[in-house]
Parts: sequence; C-alpha cells; structure tokens
Amino acid sequence: MNITWLIFIVVVLIIAQGLFFRKTGLWKLGYQRYFQVTTCYEGDQVEMVERISNRKAIPVPWVRLESSLSANLKFARQQGHMIREGELFQNHRSFFSLMPYTQVIRRHKLTCARRGVYPLDSATLTVGDLFGIFTNYRRLSLKEQLIVYPKPLLPGREELPSHSWQGDVTVRRWIVSDPFMLAGVREYQYGDPQRDINWKATARSGKLQVNQHDFTADRRLMVLLNVQDHEKMWNQVSDVEMIERGISYAAGMIREAIHAGMEAGFASNGYAANGEKEPIRIAAAGGKGHYEYILDRMARMEIARSVPFDVLLEQEIRAASSNLDIVLITAYMNDKFYQLKEKLERAGNSVTVLSLAPSVRKVAANREDNDLRGGEHEDIGPKQDDAQISRAEVIL
Repeated sequence: MNITWLIFIVVVLIIAQGLFFRKTGLWKLGYQRYFQVTTCYEGDQVEMVERISNRKAIPVPWVRLESSLSANLKFARQQGHMIREGELFQNHRSFFSLMPYTQVIRRHKLTCARRGVYPLDSATLTVGDLFGIFTNYRRLSLKEQLIVYPKPLLPGREELPSHSWQGDVTVRRWIVSDPFMLAGVREYQYGDPQRDINWKATARSGKLQVNQHDFTADRRLMVLLNVQDHEKMWNQVSDVEMIERGISYAAGMIREAIHAGMEAGFASNGYAANGEKEPIRIAAAGGKGHYEYILDRMARMEIARSVPFDVLLEQEIRAASSNLDIVLITAYMNDKFYQLKEKLERAGNSVTVLSLAPSVRKVAANREDNDLRGGEHEDIGPKQDDAQISRAEVIL
C-alpha cells in the first residue's frame, strides 16, 4: 500500500470519527448548574455545582461548558476551568471528558463581593471529536439566581450623635414600661409615681412597695437612606462605596431592632431594579419574614436617584407617620433637610441624622446641640481620616 492510500484512509477515518462524535456527542447528554443556596450575605462564600452526565454507551471525547457571570462573584482558582475576567462580567469555562454512562460533578467556590441579584440563566455546551476538528454546540436555558443581601453593619458609637442610642443595648432607649404588664413588686424609690404604689404589699412588708412593670417596645424604627452622595448629584452616584456602606448600616440597624422585638421599616430614594423608577418604601413591621423582605429589596436596589431626598422626606410627612424613631442616613445635610426633620419631630417622631461623611456628621451633631442651647452652630471639620471612622462594630 503506497503512502497516498494510507493518507486517504487516515483522512477518511478522521472525518468519519469527527462526523460520528459531532452527531452523537449531544445525544443523551444531561447538564445542571445551580447554586447550593439561593440567598446569602455580602462577603459570604457559596458553592456553585455543575453536574454533567453521559447517559449512552458512546463516550464523549471532550465537552466544554461556557457561561457568563457577574465579576462580583469571585472564583477560587481551581483546576479544570478557566476564567476570563472583564470589568462587569467574566466568562467561565469548564472542560470534561465523559466515558459511557458516566456522571461528573464539580463544585466551584465563589465569594460574593457585592450585594445584588445574580442570574444564572444560560450556558453553552460544546462537544467535539478526538482531534477537535468537528464540533457541535447547544445553548442551554437555566433558571437559577443568587440573591446577595447587604452585609448588616452597625456604625461605631463615634459616628452617631451624642444624644442618640445611649446605653449598653442599641435599642434600649425605645424600650418603655407597659402599665398593663406587671412583673412583680419592689421597694419604693424616689421619683416613682404614686399610682404605682401597691398598698397590699406595703401592708405585708411594712415598707412602701410599688408595682414593677414589664417592658415593651412601643416605638417603631424607620430608616431613610439618601443615595445622593452630594447635593448637586442628578442621577449617577460617584462614591458608590459610601452609599453601599449606608445600605449596610440600614440593614444592621433594622436587624437589631427586629431581633429586639421591635417593628422596623425602610425607605430610600434609590429604586428597585424592576424597570419602575419609584422610590422604595417598606412600612414598619416585625418578624423574620419582614426582615428578609427588606433585605431582598435592598439587594435589588439600584444606586441611582429616583426622587430628591427632600421629596422622600415630604412623602414621609404626608404619610402622617408618628411615634417613630427615624434615622436619616445621608452623605450631606442642607437647610431644607433640617426644616423637614423638624416637621417630622413636631409630628411626634424622634429623628437622628447618621451621616456617611464625617464632616457633615460633626456639623449635624453640633447644630443639634446648639439648637438645644438656643445658640448658633459653626462648621467643624473632621478630626480624623474617613477610613478610620468608617469602621463598623456591633453595639451590644
């Protein structure tokens, strides 16, 4: 047999096997890709699982799986897959070789770098022959998503005005005695109201005794977040990290309030990523389900202005809200904000300003202290670097 026939036979065999594997490669080939959890917090590590199965008696020389994921899901470097990273998205590739009636499961560790909703809606499955000459592909539709909640944080004590949130427990100032809930009797102390005197207990003990009431949280927390990082901002935010920190503070305060048995709500002039650019407002309520609903809305929130923050404050005033502990999380304050703050206070609410900018925080605290004394306020600049005072610690 001369060399020409040998080359011809080899070429025919290569083409034959190529066409064969191209036709049978995708046949009875199953694929699943999903996250082990559907929700998590920013900074958590989650697991993405790939399961591919060959349910036929014919092997598959190689399979390549490709999908596009957000760049905020950081892969741990592992063998068997490649990642091409872009600014917003990354292309994830996995390679397999499947024998007959074989199933392969791979688990990938991802770190969630930022809150948001990350869909896993499609993947491309490509198969080929032994020499990689003939290929075939199929586009798969997936219906998976990962919701990453903001990491709940509480601001340090120095970031809150001095008159607010006093005590060892963050929500202690909201806890007031309930006259209808009796916890026992105790000896009279100076300042106890006369109506609380228990005359029967006094007669038995020979000393003046008063009823001791149990405590209940009758106030509600409402956190209002301003996504504008400066007064002249129109739509897009320039300091995204500062606003993200504000979202984490809002989540942390709401978590502490609800865990303490209080009702809590959330409002923002950002908007949910559902096509409707309407401000977010969730009325105060209690329970784990309500807290998870707030976290879900926070995860979906776009950091872009739907309405000016003063419009959001006016909406809160028109809602006739009262008996609320309102926290304004904002990067700046102006005279109009202070006027609306005073209207909220006159309606029976207590209002605390938590500024994300250190200089504004000191100005706000100084202004309020001077208002209590009837004096004027002056602009006081920051005494320490923003990176130092932006730390978060749980106040317990």
